[in-house]
This record gives sequence, structure tokens and C-alpha cells, in this order.
Amino acid sequence: MFDNKIAKLALLTLFILSFGAVGLYYFEQTPSLLDALWWSFVTITTVGYGDVTPATLGGRVTGVVVMVFGIGLLGMFTATVASIFVEGKLKEAKGLKAVKIAGHFIICGWNDKVQEIVAEMRADKKTESRPIVLIADLPEKPLEDTQVYFISGEVNTETLNKANLSEAAVVMIISDDGLDSHSSDAKVVFNTLSVRTLDADIYICAEMRGPQHLEHCKSAGANEIVVIGALSSHLLAQAALDHGITHFISDLISNRTGSNLYKIAPPDHLIGRAFIESLDMMKREHNAIVVAVESKDENRFLSNPSVDYALQTDDLLVIISEIRPVL
Repeated sequence: MFDNKIAKLALLTLFILSFGAVGLYYFEQTPSLLDALWWSFVTITTVGYGDVTPATLGGRVTGVVVMVFGIGLLGMFTATVASIFVEGKLKEAKGLKAVKIAGHFIICGWNDKVQEIVAEMRADKKTESRPIVLIADLPEKPLEDTQVYFISGEVNTETLNKANLSEAAVVMIISDDGLDSHSSDAKVVFNTLSVRTLDADIYICAEMRGPQHLEHCKSAGANEIVVIGALSSHLLAQAALDHGITHFISDLISNRTGSNLYKIAPPDHLIGRAFIESLDMMKREHNAIVVAVESKDENRFLSNPSVDYALQTDDLLVIISEIRPVL
């Protein structure tokens, strides 16, 4: 609708501009048609330099037509263009506008932890400026972050397409605090299945409140699942056995305080060498501690590998470091 209106207004404005130029050139015998076009333009824009002034009756009538119709048309044209930008901003705030970005993160669902998730991602240099798309059944965008885009509605084909799922990097499925544990986890499984049906390759991280639907969520296509209940139980037991160790764990998993856990590819010269060499090199050169190896061959993490474990080509190092090292 707006495109047609702008096109019509632009054509009418161009017609009045041409009418004024031709009229002045004919009645006032201006030196050139370009001078007449200049007069018509400055008249429409209400600048009026006064370097060209119509003196004949025909020239003045032409001037009246240009002033009455041209100024009105130009005003309507600029107002229409401005309204397009305003409407776009309103649609964006209300989550009605599709996004055209790539390599972004998609968060499906909303609870009080989402703000913390975004803050943690912004604290890591790897993701501090990466765009995030939030899909949530809310009336307006709940975050002020300019790099967080909002799509209003439930997780379905329409909202996932609006979020440009096909070009996203990771999808996070968030549990619904407004539902009981069983219903919330069932919804997570359904949302996971919806995402996996549309994209067979996207990496999906899912949050669940209990282990009852864990296998269903895996079958639906989740690559990684965080069970809130199980995680808190493990931490509480650890706190009882080794007092204060949960403070250390909290520090490690937060990007905003102290040292953090990172996963990096080892330098080429360490491939085929013993694990103890990577441990020594990372500590000496980057003040980082290697605590585990992600083995692609065995499809698992090897915590505290043996000193003579030989690093493979696709292995990744899990390290503790104050910053993400650049190797």
C-alpha cells in the first residue's frame, strides 16, 4: 500500500516540477530550461532564493500552481516516507516485523532468566555484538538491547520463519515459568520438534525443569539439554560435601566475573602430541588451565585426560581462563 502511494506522490511531484519548469521557460524566456527547473525546485521546497522571479502573468500563474500543488505534494511525500519508518519501528517493538540477519541466536520463550542469558552472552567477546532474536508470546519487546530483535507469538512455523531460522547459528528453547513442570517440559519438547522439523542442522539447546521428558526432548532433536532440577540437586549435594565449592563453580560458568570456561581448537603443532604438553603450553603462554578435551572421535568430553593422551585433529580443549585466548 505504501509503495503505491509513494510512487503516485513521486510521479505527481515530478509532474508539477516539470510543469513549473516548462511554464517558466515558456512565459519568462529564461536562458535555459535548467534555470527554469532550478526555479521550480526551489519554489516547491519553499527555499525561494529569488534569483529567478516571474514577471509575466503566465509566469506568475505558473508560480501559483507550483506553490499551491507542489508544496502540498512534497509535504505529503515526506510525511508518507516518515510514516513508513515510524510504522516499521512500531512493528519492530510489537514483534510483528520479520528480521533479515544471519549468524544470530534465537531464544524461544521467555522467563526471568532470559535477561541473565543475554547479559552473559554480552559479557563474552565472542558474542558481545552478535544479534539475538527473541520469540515470545508477549505484547512488546521486553529488553532494551538494540541487538535483540523481537518476534511476538508462540513458537511455530510463522514466527521461526520471521526469525530467519534458516540462517541462525543456535536456537535456545526456554522453559515456561507460567506452567507446571510437566506442562512446561512438554512445551519445550514440542517447541524443539517444531524447530528441528524446519531445520535439520541447527544446534538446539533446551532448558527443562525435570528429567521426566529428557528422552523425549532428545528424540525431538535437542543437541544439548540443561535440566534445572537435576543441576540444582547436584550443586546442593556438592555444597554439603565440599563447603563453598559452588561459589567457584558459579564463577566459572559466568562470563561477567573472574575466570571462565572456554572451548578452543588447539594449535596445529600440538596435534598428535601428549596432553601434558598442551597443559604446559597453555599455562605458560596464555595463563590458562586445560581441564578437559572434547573428543570428536569418541563423541564425548574427557575430563582430566591422562598425561600421555594424544590430541587428535578434531579435538577441542576446554580451558579455564580470564579471557578467551587467541591462538
